[in-house]
Order: sequence, then structure tokens, then C-alpha cells
Amino acid sequence: MAKEGYNVTVLEKNDQPGGRARVWEQDGFKFDMGPSWYWMPDVFENFFALFGKKPAEYYQLVRLDPGYRVYFGNDDVMDVPANMIELETLFDSIEPGSSAALKGFLKQAAYKYKVGMGEYVFRPSHSITEFIDFNLIKKSFSLQLLGSMSKHVRRYFKNPKLVKLLEFPVLFLGATPQNTPAMYSMMNYADLALGTWYPQGGMNQIVKAMVSLAEELGATIKLNTEVTKIDLANNQAGDIITNQGIFKADFIIAGADYEHVDQHLVDKPHQNYTPQYWDSRTMSPSSLLFYIGTNKKVEGIQHHNLFFDEDFELHAKEIYTTPMWPTNPLFYVCCTSKTDKDAAPEGGENLFFLMPIAPGLNDDDSIREKYFNLMLDRFQRITGQDIRSSIVVKRSYALNNFKADYHSFKGNAYGLANTLAQTAFFKPAMRAKHIKNMLYTGQLTVPGPGVPPAIISGQVAAMEAIKVLKKVKS
Repeated sequence: MAKEGYNVTVLEKNDQPGGRARVWEQDGFKFDMGPSWYWMPDVFENFFALFGKKPAEYYQLVRLDPGYRVYFGNDDVMDVPANMIELETLFDSIEPGSSAALKGFLKQAAYKYKVGMGEYVFRPSHSITEFIDFNLIKKSFSLQLLGSMSKHVRRYFKNPKLVKLLEFPVLFLGATPQNTPAMYSMMNYADLALGTWYPQGGMNQIVKAMVSLAEELGATIKLNTEVTKIDLANNQAGDIITNQGIFKADFIIAGADYEHVDQHLVDKPHQNYTPQYWDSRTMSPSSLLFYIGTNKKVEGIQHHNLFFDEDFELHAKEIYTTPMWPTNPLFYVCCTSKTDKDAAPEGGENLFFLMPIAPGLNDDDSIREKYFNLMLDRFQRITGQDIRSSIVVKRSYALNNFKADYHSFKGNAYGLANTLAQTAFFKPAMRAKHIKNMLYTGQLTVPGPGVPPAIISGQVAAMEAIKVLKKVKS
């Protein structure tokens, strides 16, 4: 919007921009607090190209090889290679002849990615009429909107390890494979074909790049400025009341947690939805996170490590069906210092433990510590590495922190689950129905959760805002 000549002010609640993609530093350790996977590099390329720029002008990308490691148990490890020929060989070694199935699976996934990312995600989804297009409807059948991801994967592969590997990316979408449309196999194309990358310096480099670009274009970013009320007059965007004073606005794009803005910042007559509506939404998981710094190297692990040594189905059930703290959780460990020497002091390691949990649970220090010890025990048993006595930095982060820092609804980490009933125009509307000059953007509206979709959501909201403002001007 700044590029189009509009006077843009970003009001940021916290002490640094980027939302969940913040950074925490202590004693020479630098932790990305939120996103840690860089997928869909084309989305970032396309974003910066809007301004005649390239990501390479701001940060250096490294393709990880292997992209990540999966632990299925003691001495049962799978490294996922970046090279396609090596990947096909891996599949054949696990399920003889499955490389041919992989080619077919990824060919179809590539088509879904091309159509989904090219024709679906840039639609604001104000109405179903946006999708009443013969060619798009015809393509929708190929995208398998109605079938489940679980059934789709099992049509191609029988081996449980390969099934788990191919179902894993939907965890980023916040739903079980049984409830995720098969169209999201396009995430497998993003994973296995487009690859897993890392921006040297960490994921916050993306934020720094966007801040640099925004300020170059004339946008103003005000930190430590929490919006406490949006005071509307005559259904026009009006006074934005904050802890730093009042800001006048001709147009508002709300990038904060949608439910918080809708239910707590605007008066009831201007709300899009009821509390009952929000309570009935299927939310993505929250997370229990630990940021760990060690004073020794941790051998034998990769940058990204998935611990799938327990029952996937049970953990999913305890997130979505009967919400509770999990019995035997799956978890993820990121070790950025394997790729980025500046992430930890020399001789040390930067570790990020993440355990998906149901949103809305009770959260306290004793529960966090219980699961910290559980994860460390499993980490030691499976990797053979005991890190307890080497920990010099430790910080936990969970539901209560998500609520306090981001006003996150039920403490969710990723937004809405991408179920069929919450796809496209079934998601909370981008348009404020009772406020002429206001739009919502981010992970609780279209196109959905994840860093690339959030970037696209911002682009779509900006384009829609410019349409409205140009109409008013004319």
C-alpha cells in the first residue's frame, strides 16, 4: 500500500515486529521464537518481486540436505534427501517399487500446487461466486477437495513409515490427515520437490527484510503500541485507541488475532461473528516450546528432527477429539546451530523443542516441566545424547504466553485448522461485514495458516483495500 502512495502506519503490540516470528537472545544464543521451516520459496520470491527485489538482496538461503530427519524409534531413522533420485531410492528401500508411485503422487501434487497457489489462494473469498468458474470447477475435481489426505496417501503407499512421512506436512495445516482435504498433498510437493530451506541468520531475517522494504517505501512502524479499541463513527474506520494515544485512520487492516479484534476491539454491532461462532471453530494446535542452549555439541542430529516413535493417531485424538495433555506425544527438535554458526556460542548448540498440544488446555509450570523431562528422556534414549547437564539457557513458552503476547484465541499457535468446512469462503471472512473501511488478514482468515499463506493473506488484503480506496476516491 505504501508503494501505491498510501500513508501506512503499522501498530505493533510487542517490542519487535514480526508477530510470532520474533527473536529471543540470551548469553550468545539467538532463538527464532516461532516459525522454523522455510518452505515454498517461490512465495517469497513472488512477494519481493512486487517491489523489484529478490530475497537474496536481504538474506542468504541454504537448502538443507537432508531436509529433515525422522526418528521412528531406537536405531530406526530416516533422513529425507534433497535430491529426487536419492529420495526415490529411499522409497524403494522401504517399500519395493514405490518410487514409481512417488513419481505419480508428486506429479499430481505438483498440479495441485500450481492451481492452488496460482488460482485459489489469491482470491479474497468474499463469496462463493468467486469460484463459480467452469475451468476452476473442472480443476477442483482434480484437486480432490472432498477426499481426505489420509485415504489419498494410502492409495499410493502401504508402508506405515512412508504414510507417516507423507502425512506429516498437514500438521502445519492444523488438522488430522483424516480431516484434511486431499488437495493439500500439494504440501508434499512443497516439501519433497521444492525443498526445505534456511535463511542464514534465522527466520527473523524475513521480518527484517520486510521492515527494511516497508520503511524504504515510507511506511511507519510503531512498536510497543497496543490497540485497545477501534472506535467507529458512522460505520467508517475512525479512531484507533492505543496505549500510546489515538491514531486516525481512513482504512484499517487488522493483522492481529482475528477473534481478539472481532470480539474485543470493536463494539458488538460491528462484530462479524458471535462468541458461539468462534467457540465452534476447529482450531489448529497450540504448542509447548522450549528454547534450549547447551555448552556442548549435540552429535548425530540434523537441523530438523521429527520424533515419530509414538502413536500418531493417539496424539492427534488428544489434540482434536478429546482435548487433553497428551499421553505419549510426538515432538520436534530444531537445531539451527547445525546450519548457522551464529545461532549459538562456539562449542554450544541452539535447540528448539516443540510438542503440539490442544488449544484451550490449562497451562502451568509443573505441567511444562513434566513434558520437558519426558521429551528429554525420549531424546536421550533415541539419539543417545544426554544434554541435561549441558543446558545453560532454558525458556518455556506455551498457551498462556500465546494468549499474553498475541491475544491468541484459546492459545492457538497456527490459526484455524484447514478442514474442508474451513476452506476458502468457509473461513472467517476477510471483509468486515459491518465496517465499510476495514479488512482482516492473517492466519485466521484466507488462505490459512503458515508463513507463506500469511504473506499471501497480507497481499490479498492490501489489493482489496486499494480497490475500496480507489472507488471512494473516484
